[in-house]
Amino acid sequence: MATVAELFERMPGQFNAEKAGDMNAVILFDLSGDGGGQWSVTIANGACDIVTGAADSPKATVRMDAGDYHDMITGKLNPMMAFMSGKVKVEGDLNTVMKFQSIFGM
Repeated sequence: MATVAELFERMPGQFNAEKAGDMNAVILFDLSGDGGGQWSVTIANGACDIVTGAADSPKATVRMDAGDYHDMITGKLNPMMAFMSGKVKVEGDLNTVMKFQSIFGM
């Protein structure tokens, strides 16, 4: 089973530049619990870059448990259900997070 860190490492390979279009945003993932941490995903100029740690001024911040994030990325947890049930908390621009899901085929 892949760790959360490994899931972030694989993310650029799942990036769909066509769906990203002219998107220019940084999304911070702040994951708590076992295997958690912070990852900043920058989408700009048709490319995706991921760094460990918090970005200075993300357009949106996604806060959730690392285990729930893992389940969401691996298809065991529906992203919309996770959001509706309060497992995912979004600060900032929700539309950016929604577009992010389609760019990575979630």
